[in-house]
Amino acid sequence: MPERTDTLAQKLILFLKGVAMGAANKVPGVSGGLVAFVAGFYEELIYSLQKINRKAFMLLWKGRFKSFSQYVNGRFLLLVFAGSTFSYFSVSRVLDFFLKHYELYVWATFFGMILGSIYYVAKDFNDFRKINIFFISLGVLIGVSISLLDPARENDNLWFVFFCGIVGVSGMTLPGLSGSFILILMGNYVLLLVDAVNELYKTLQDVASLNFDFIQDQVRMRYMKIIASFGLGSVFGLVVTSHILGYLLKRFHQPITALIIGFIGGSLGIVWPWKKAIYKRENGELLYDSLQQPIVENYARYWPQISDPTTWVALVFVLFGLSILLLIDWYGHKNKSLK
Repeated sequence: MPERTDTLAQKLILFLKGVAMGAANKVPGVSGGLVAFVAGFYEELIYSLQKINRKAFMLLWKGRFKSFSQYVNGRFLLLVFAGSTFSYFSVSRVLDFFLKHYELYVWATFFGMILGSIYYVAKDFNDFRKINIFFISLGVLIGVSISLLDPARENDNLWFVFFCGIVGVSGMTLPGLSGSFILILMGNYVLLLVDAVNELYKTLQDVASLNFDFIQDQVRMRYMKIIASFGLGSVFGLVVTSHILGYLLKRFHQPITALIIGFIGGSLGIVWPWKKAIYKRENGELLYDSLQQPIVENYARYWPQISDPTTWVALVFVLFGLSILLLIDWYGHKNKSLK
């Protein structure tokens, strides 16, 4: 795939898409891969990651950096992952604030967006043979089953953290499958996406101010080892899953698309707005993360009360989330008609 010569505006838009993907990856129940799918760069992301192979490493080894960049679609990957990384230290923190203070309305918006995503992905899918209906049903079943599982206990073993990176990155490569929610089920969401990220943020601040005292801090260095293992696992997982998905998309495009539609439908159970958090406890005492927030273990879902005014406000936010995807669809059709 030749490297594109995008305009500055196109580069900025791609960066912002990466920001949106990064923010979605951090929210349990929402998939960064879904953002990529709806935003129209999912297949390019998979095929670009698939180019990270033996030939790419040989180009790096020989010092042919420009050829390496062109071969792996480097500008595209750099902008997307720069946006995702930036999001972890900016937009995702804003999301944390809204989830803390307006949780029902945030989940309602995401619920509407996923409803819209199902329409967006399924509207051009006209192949409803038995095999594809089976894959849609399988995707829904997997998505719903995941939402009903009980989470494990936290485990900071570095090999397990590496494995968490492989599994957790699934949200970036499989639309509808939330990597963050899987990390909750594995018991390591707070450790990897809250505590370790906060310690990394502090470390980057120290390095920027040329303060290296943190090297003597055993707790800080433990978190650096954890974030390094998680990062390596994520990179390994991205490359491996992209090769698998690239192969499957080329040879079984319709069944894989059907499975993705099912995943997205099944994820509605995870982002169901009307739920109460079940907090993690030990010996009857609440456990807190590094931000002194109680750690969520899972959610108890319930049906909304029609007599409750917040229910109607939440429904407005569901429609708002749905309208965002409908506007994206309308904008895409408008652009096509102008070409």
